Amino acid sequence: MAIRVLARPAVHNLKSIVAFQTPKPQSLSTVNQIPVSRNISPQSPFRKQISLFNLFQRHGFPPSQLHGFLKKNQIFQNYNLLELEKSLGILFSFQIPQKFILSLISDCPRLLEFEFLKKWEMGIAKLGVSGVSPLMIRNVLEFSRRFELDPDDVSRCVKVLKGLGFSDGTVDRILEEFPRVIMSNESEIQRKIQFLLGIGIPESGIDGIFHSLPGILGLGIEDRLEPLLDEFGKLGFSEDVVRREISREPRMLGMELGEMSRCLELVGTLKCRVPIKEKIFREGALRAGFEVKLRVDCLCRYGLIRREAFEVLWKEPRVIIYEIEDIEEKIEFLVHRMRYNVGCLIEVPEYLGVNFDKQIVSRWNVIEYLRSKGGLGCKVGLKGLIKPSRLRFYNLYVKPYPECEKMFGRFSRDVEVRNRHPVGLWKLMKPQKHPESKDDVKNMKCFVESL
Repeated sequence: MAIRVLARPAVHNLKSIVAFQTPKPQSLSTVNQIPVSRNISPQSPFRKQISLFNLFQRHGFPPSQLHGFLKKNQIFQNYNLLELEKSLGILFSFQIPQKFILSLISDCPRLLEFEFLKKWEMGIAKLGVSGVSPLMIRNVLEFSRRFELDPDDVSRCVKVLKGLGFSDGTVDRILEEFPRVIMSNESEIQRKIQFLLGIGIPESGIDGIFHSLPGILGLGIEDRLEPLLDEFGKLGFSEDVVRREISREPRMLGMELGEMSRCLELVGTLKCRVPIKEKIFREGALRAGFEVKLRVDCLCRYGLIRREAFEVLWKEPRVIIYEIEDIEEKIEFLVHRMRYNVGCLIEVPEYLGVNFDKQIVSRWNVIEYLRSKGGLGCKVGLKGLIKPSRLRFYNLYVKPYPECEKMFGRFSRDVEVRNRHPVGLWKLMKPQKHPESKDDVKNMKCFVESL
């Protein structure tokens, strides 16, 4: 009996506890009205990251690159969003191409500081240069941000350059290609001018040389320019030839020491047909060496090393007589359309020596069509696309498929074939047909049986 009395209060207490802890059932609408607590505060890094992402996306930045860009530049977490938006507005007001703005901010994120850009918003108009290019503004802003320069420093440099006789176009070009001139002394620039006058360049041609090669302001006279002219002299070129070629192509002064010797060595060992070699040397050996240097630089910009670039030119000398724009067009088509690596040019240098429209695009269209239709029994590489002659390629891939003749150019039917003989002449030359007698048939049967 005592046990029962002790047990009942325990059960009663247990029910009350359960009744207290169990909530009453609620409808779905009631549940939806319950506020959901979040651990993210309005000023949390996560919310700031989303706001930054939306801000840059509104200004045209590609979303695929924004994640990596914001992760790399955590400094934007400390920026005020309103000031950051104003900074982007100022930056876009300079008419800088958007593809340059993303790389500019990635290289120098401090460029978006509002006070810095607000100062330059008024400073650009006071530079005193007409027709300022967006690329010049981009490079000057980046250089000024890195070295803590003001618009007054750039204005002072512009006055010095214009005082030395440079035109507005040349000043813009110098600041665009060589913004380090802002930190140069006037005496250093005058020394370069005196050097050019000393080698026979007329005063009227000084402006053109600095416009074509602004980087000459960063080259030393004793350790670079004078040894380069001595090298030209040791290679057998007279001062008149050197002066004439420099006036015609000032970029020749930007060559590295020993580079012209290497280029002329390549040109001297070329094994090609006489007409091609005559075209290479039609403007002189010095000019031919410089043309080789330009093609080597072009190939190196697309990923080849210098040794590989020289190897391609030696195997395919026709590249030297093609324009740089034509070479770039072929490489762009090779990499972006055909999806080949630029290293394939080492194995198939003939790709750069053939006609782009007739022997590259037309053949590629045929191969792509046959591949899409399942008409290729094996994979056709770059060598199989370029190496075969036009007739062999036609017989292999075009002749069996008449629908490919239009995209290939129809090897022979596009050309009007002139008859060598009058129409109907074959009827006169047809041999006379004689009737067969029984004796002729008997003789033929006997001859066949004897075999």
